[in-house]
Amino acid sequence: MSATLEAAPCPNVHDEAWYSARASRGVQALKAYDPGHDLVALRRRFGAAQLVELGSNENPYGPSPVARAAVLDRLHELHRYPDPLGADLKRALARVHGVREDELLLGNGSHELLMMIAQVFAGPGAEVVYPRHGFAVFALAAQAAGATSRVADALPRTDAMPAGHDLEALLAAITPATTLLYLANPNNPTGTWLGAEALRAFLARVPDHVIVVFDEAYAEMADAPDYRSGLALRDAHPNLVISRTFSKAYGLAGLRVGYFVAPAGLMAVMERVRESFNVNLLALAACEAALGDAEHLAWVRARNAEERTALGEALRARGLRVFPSQTNFVLVEFGERTSAVERALVERGVILRPMGGYGLGDCLRITVGTRDENRRLLAALDEVLA
Repeated sequence: MSATLEAAPCPNVHDEAWYSARASRGVQALKAYDPGHDLVALRRRFGAAQLVELGSNENPYGPSPVARAAVLDRLHELHRYPDPLGADLKRALARVHGVREDELLLGNGSHELLMMIAQVFAGPGAEVVYPRHGFAVFALAAQAAGATSRVADALPRTDAMPAGHDLEALLAAITPATTLLYLANPNNPTGTWLGAEALRAFLARVPDHVIVVFDEAYAEMADAPDYRSGLALRDAHPNLVISRTFSKAYGLAGLRVGYFVAPAGLMAVMERVRESFNVNLLALAACEAALGDAEHLAWVRARNAEERTALGEALRARGLRVFPSQTNFVLVEFGERTSAVERALVERGVILRPMGGYGLGDCLRITVGTRDENRRLLAALDEVLA
């Protein structure tokens, strides 16, 4: 005799608000990071070869050939866990930057590390300072940790600069409760940068109880005479952390690798919460190989500088306000027509990044592409502006 099995009743399904009310206080008020357009869907719509993707600040030239070869060489090891310490990559980074291996921390992109340092050194009752129009992850990190955000106003926008960092405002925002301060140099999304002497004077006035994070994701792209990495200031400031990434100049965004450079004691504390095996086997191999190809990095830097200049001139010739940049993107002011221009370009398969979420709703951020990509952008823009 067969028994008839009845389906178990479905459990009650709660909405997002129900679960949110049970999350930690910091997460309750948090909004997820906005990556911009659904690029996967747009690639299917237009075809990857036809889409001009200039919204994510990727390196259009790709990684070093030796990095590609390193990935292929390790495919037979995919059944193995990666080195949990990333020792070979740390040794290579130590040689490049002249630091010790215990002064390095590897992350699954610098995003992970920027979030992690707030988890470790901020929290309820603590304050985190960062500039207005700074990288979106700074705010996310503070909120997720349950800390209080103190946002320093930017400098007024001028013809020369798009609301750059106000170092005096950042210093004024610091209180005895401040534990962490974020500052990107060069900055995303404005492209602005701070000179070496300005940073030196700024750090000298930051209290010792505040850990300062310089996010230098675009440092390899900077070629201004007054630009210097914060790495040169580390010896005088044990509260300084430098954040770098392989996603931009090294062209390895798809592998997600970033790293911190900071005093060994600080790194040891952060190691306590680092996820095991957080950098995968292929990424470790590719990044180590990329560091050894200085010629490719120099070539990418030169091409980016050439195209950044040419693109800026072409946009200005069309009557647009283009702000100076030391990155692989430019910030462009379109005024009241910004949203309409952006939507019209998407319909033509050209993807730029809207800046409303950064408080710069009258601007679009444009990645510096290859010469052909920039030509296609300008042709589509001419149609839209006409």
